[in-house]
Amino acid sequence: MGIFKNIRSAFRALVGAETATLDDPKLLEWLGIDASGSRRAINEATYFTCLKMLSETMGKLPLKFYQQTERGRIRAEPSEAARILMTRPNQFMTPATFWTTVEFNCEHYGNAYVWIQTRYRKTGKYGGEYVPVAYWPMPTKDVTVLIDDAGIFGNAGRIYYRYADARSGETRVFRDDAVMHFKTWMSIDGLLGKSVREILAETVDSAAESQKYLNTLYKSGLSASMALQYTGEIDKAKRIALQNEYNSMLSGAKNAGKVVAVPLGFQLQPIKMSLADAQFIDLRKYTALQIAAAFGIKPNQLNDYEKSSYSNSEMQQLSFLVDTMLYRLAQYEQEINYKVLSKKEVLAGFFFKFNEKAILRTDTKTQMDAIRTGVNNALYTPNEGRELLDRPAIDGGDVLMCNGNYIPVTDVGKQWQKGGNGANGGD
Repeated sequence: MGIFKNIRSAFRALVGAETATLDDPKLLEWLGIDASGSRRAINEATYFTCLKMLSETMGKLPLKFYQQTERGRIRAEPSEAARILMTRPNQFMTPATFWTTVEFNCEHYGNAYVWIQTRYRKTGKYGGEYVPVAYWPMPTKDVTVLIDDAGIFGNAGRIYYRYADARSGETRVFRDDAVMHFKTWMSIDGLLGKSVREILAETVDSAAESQKYLNTLYKSGLSASMALQYTGEIDKAKRIALQNEYNSMLSGAKNAGKVVAVPLGFQLQPIKMSLADAQFIDLRKYTALQIAAAFGIKPNQLNDYEKSSYSNSEMQQLSFLVDTMLYRLAQYEQEINYKVLSKKEVLAGFFFKFNEKAILRTDTKTQMDAIRTGVNNALYTPNEGRELLDRPAIDGGDVLMCNGNYIPVTDVGKQWQKGGNGANGGD
């Protein structure tokens, strides 16, 4: 506990207060955290929209538990650890909130960490195992990844995660098998990911500055700057007073359309400022599309339908799944299966999988046509089709059905051979 007290004392001395929090700019600077840049990035509309789109998409995909058998993949009865992850990862979060939080940390910081809380359970007279009882997202900025190159913890080359709780000041170190680590695709060493905010820092900052510029323009009532021309000389104090007076009369939405009286000998000359001439809108739109492209977000998801129609918007949604989310889902599934499942469950063929079809839901007619085609061609049983429509199962609905005129490809033409029932055979 001595080291924790020393750290707290250093914080207090640094900020000159009894309690140090991460809201203190001096403390953030000491920790090397650029809070202003991070907040400015989130406040930028395109960046925020991309974060929202990816985080909510991950949150609305249900996690399923399956088993690979000799007859193919089947829905499996979840274990207690799987049930907790699928229904209530911890006492404060629903699965949607949980995965949304994880993806937000991953996209904004480049990495996301989930602590797997376990308890020891006896499995026999002399044996036992640790089983997961809850899953807790850890704020990325409070986690440091350590590699034990020297074998200080007894396992040279092993990875550890050090979590410094910003609220309590406590520090804990977890082994790599106790933490699920999710990262972005951009990783130089394969251990830590980099965020879009870090990679496109200048682009995101430029977009934020353009938003700030527009906000300033709106506050001024969309009025251009004015030059107050006069002849003669005026001392500095009077000039400043005159400038302040006309600033209050000419700027702001409240003064839009008002008539301003100008003394004899003075002349107001607008300084022309055209957003069109500066190609401001085009540049801003181009910057927005650059940021969206870096996230893998399609133009229609930013409400940009300039080159879109209803039909290709649907294809863009499919492209978003294939080009953007499938990689994210594969990484999540691989990490979950490796860290949550026991070796016994892995050998038995159990695995987790997100249901990506949740983001491909179409209109009722298209959905019914797809289900009807699957049922009529023995791909779905009627009950499986009803399940897709959130309808209850019925008696006799677990039998595959197909057109009786269909025959196997290997039997095509046999009916016409001698001895068959066709035109050239039979009695």
